[in-house]
Amino acid sequence: MNRFFVLLLPVFMLGVLIFDKGEFKASSVQTEISEEDRARALFEDFDERRRAITYETSLMEMRIIDRRERVRSRSMRTWSYSGAEASRSLTQFEAPADVRGTGLLTLEENGSEQQLLYLPAVGRVQTVSGSQRTERFLGSDFTFEDLGNQNPDDFDFEILTDTETELKIKAVPKSESQYAWIHFHLDPQKMVLNRADYFNDRGEQFKKLTASDYQEVREGVWRPGTMIMRDLEANRRTEIRWKERVFDEPIPSRFFTERHLQRGVQ
Repeated sequence: MNRFFVLLLPVFMLGVLIFDKGEFKASSVQTEISEEDRARALFEDFDERRRAITYETSLMEMRIIDRRERVRSRSMRTWSYSGAEASRSLTQFEAPADVRGTGLLTLEENGSEQQLLYLPAVGRVQTVSGSQRTERFLGSDFTFEDLGNQNPDDFDFEILTDTETELKIKAVPKSESQYAWIHFHLDPQKMVLNRADYFNDRGEQFKKLTASDYQEVREGVWRPGTMIMRDLEANRRTEIRWKERVFDEPIPSRFFTERHLQRGVQ
């Protein structure tokens, strides 16, 4: 089972693209695989490398900045598990008081995904429906679709630029999406995601994601320290900065349950 994670945050906060570009260039010459197959192979390779870290716990700061540069800050913690056939992620907000206890649980198994949202004011767990996937997550510039897993089989790929200084891949969703297509800009030296440009049906770019401050947390495995999603139409942005990270410390399975989601921050 192969997937690629767009933010990937998990989510949002798992994602980091790292590939061996030379390996695929050699393969292209020897077997004459298509450019689409090569682009797909890059994303599938990313998914396998992402799974090199089974458990990850993170503390992050989210800053939502509107067109007038007014800032709303949130503190949140995430727990994630990535296995061969399934992945789990839990995000819980710790501050400020008006969002404390809010949580998002994403469960994926055998290509099927479910997102569960808990709002303390509502007092019950809600399933995120297909029509809600384009909505902003807690007032940020990330939507529920941005925070979910994506299957490479649901996209058509095309390599637009492939040089020593730039690698750009176009991904077109096969099914319903808020995006007509996405351009992924990769660093061909480190082979990490620098930027993702999101386009609508009119061919206009309306969102942009940037990732920076990368650290090599394990040989060949990188994590960004900062991610910024910009809404170009509304002239606003959401910044996420990692404060702490713990890798491969087992997380109890009870963390990834509705009961634990409802318990909120302890």
